[in-house]
Amino acid sequence: MYAFSYVNPVKIIFGKNSISKIAREINKTDKILLTYGGGSIKSNGVYDQVQTALTGYQVVEFGGIEANPTYETLMQAVDLARREKVQFLLAVGGGSVVDGTKFIAAAVDYKENDPWKLLESRARFSKALPIGAILTLPATGSEMNGYAVVSRKSTQQKLAFGGPLLYPRFSVLDPETTFTLPLRQLQNGIVDTFIHVMEQYLTYPLHAPLQERQAEAILLTLVEETQAMLAIPANFDARADLMWCATNALNGWIANGVPQDWTTHAIGHEITALYGLDHAQTLALVLPAVWRHLFDQKQEKLAHYGRRVWGLQGSDPAVLAHQAIAKTEEFFQSLGVATRLSGYGLNGNHFATIASRFVESGTGIGEKQNVFKSDIMKILELCL
Repeated sequence: MYAFSYVNPVKIIFGKNSISKIAREINKTDKILLTYGGGSIKSNGVYDQVQTALTGYQVVEFGGIEANPTYETLMQAVDLARREKVQFLLAVGGGSVVDGTKFIAAAVDYKENDPWKLLESRARFSKALPIGAILTLPATGSEMNGYAVVSRKSTQQKLAFGGPLLYPRFSVLDPETTFTLPLRQLQNGIVDTFIHVMEQYLTYPLHAPLQERQAEAILLTLVEETQAMLAIPANFDARADLMWCATNALNGWIANGVPQDWTTHAIGHEITALYGLDHAQTLALVLPAVWRHLFDQKQEKLAHYGRRVWGLQGSDPAVLAHQAIAKTEEFFQSLGVATRLSGYGLNGNHFATIASRFVESGTGIGEKQNVFKSDIMKILELCL
């Protein structure tokens, strides 16, 4: 296990009717900017619960944050927050709303002309508005980490940034808020969670047995509770377990002291930016392709994963590794998520553009920093 330091200041408020508790977490004198997405919170009862909980507070609203939050939309919220002199941000929605709200938090007091520098050049920021989150779609883990991903339509970029000031002060997780979600969003959330774990788990063998078993516990719970939820969609316990899995997949806990990959996410972000596919859809395409391209590097851990998570048996690690990749693809496909671009009727017309955004030499990406531009093209070709 490698040396590490770990701090996570997020207060989690979990369970039924927990939205009613948010007033305890926000100063009565704070002016609040309430952020949300397309308006589903107004049809599923969440908005009314938030309004009741915030009775007596000054609240300004900003809706319309996209599933892949865009810089263009978020800057409108930044302007509103500045005009209204808000003091607290409350994100209500899925990870995209939380991510977008994190950008707003950092951009409001950013003194440069173009807050896009926060993402494009990872510009430092020393101030950010405090954030609270009410999660309605478990997937990204943004409710318990300090990172965010934002797109820019004008340049077709999708970039990440983060910092300790972007951890939410609190996050509310009420599994009942997920009951009205469309099946596609649930499927995407499960895939996203699964692959978050993989980026921190399926690298190379290292003696970190606790983190390894914690990662495997999330994966096994995801597989089991997904089946329970699909069999009985109103199964509260299954919904609660899936929600908690998504949070624990990316709150930093299983990443302590172990190598991390993130090749799949780096390529997936570019596919979303240029093809417009959902984030989780791109990850399901890229992950098996990364494993196949880096098979020799990942074979031992793939075989280990196959035994621990899928119950595979055998003595040949290469055979087990190939079977583990196949089982993973079967799981994604069982959720209705394709594992090839052709499954969406798409081709490789943007591959050259995507590959051009990665360096050919120097420091690459991946757990060994050995994935370069030429590797990206080969991985993309395996996604067809």
